[in-house]
Amino acid sequence: MENSQQLPDDFIQICQSVTAKRPKAVIDHILQYGFITTEELKERYGYNHPPRAARDVREHGIPLETFRVTGSDGRKIAAYRFGDVSKVRFSRLSGRTGLSKQIKDELIRRCGCQCFIYLEKVEERELQIDHRVPFEVDGEPELAPESFMLLCGSANRAKSWSCEHCENWTSIKDKSICLSCYWAYPENYTHIAMQEIRRIDLMWQGEDIEIYEKLKQQAIILKKEIPKFIKEIIEREMR
Repeated sequence: MENSQQLPDDFIQICQSVTAKRPKAVIDHILQYGFITTEELKERYGYNHPPRAARDVREHGIPLETFRVTGSDGRKIAAYRFGDVSKVRFSRLSGRTGLSKQIKDELIRRCGCQCFIYLEKVEERELQIDHRVPFEVDGEPELAPESFMLLCGSANRAKSWSCEHCENWTSIKDKSICLSCYWAYPENYTHIAMQEIRRIDLMWQGEDIEIYEKLKQQAIILKKEIPKFIKEIIEREMR
């Protein structure tokens, strides 16, 4: 079905100004058909985390609302359509190739070419700029490097899932809660998505993989799960 919604010309111009691949795919589909389902995002566009694609659109200042439709298997699934276009906010980061590059370069200069969550060095092209405090909670941040973080794809997906299932995201919307969360400041936090949790994300790569394989083999011999085995090693060292 073609989109019958009458959209203001200036709103359409803002939509067409978005060039990033993922939000552009969502926007163009909604412009043509009126809405897009999570099923279409996965099967037609290959986006296995639809809420992240919707979030990308919202971060460009374009309002989306979520509703339910019937999927191909008869079950209810989520779908997205434009929200109140009078509330459109042309993000200062939209069409921001040059500006985002400056922020990314400055963060790399300060902290190195690494994921802020996993603290592992990765290729620059694999690092994604992300708001420390989600846009859904605090809106558009000051355009300073301190407002952003660099994440590898895996960390970005993990953060998105955790944030989107946090009560502060869905209803409370208190920035101070985010500021003390692991996903915003992993170097200094008191909770994870409002849960009393502490975590350490460890990765082995390159020559370190050999160490991991030794841990794995020893855990198998002892018939223990690797996380539990590593905790026991740490506890012994702390005594």
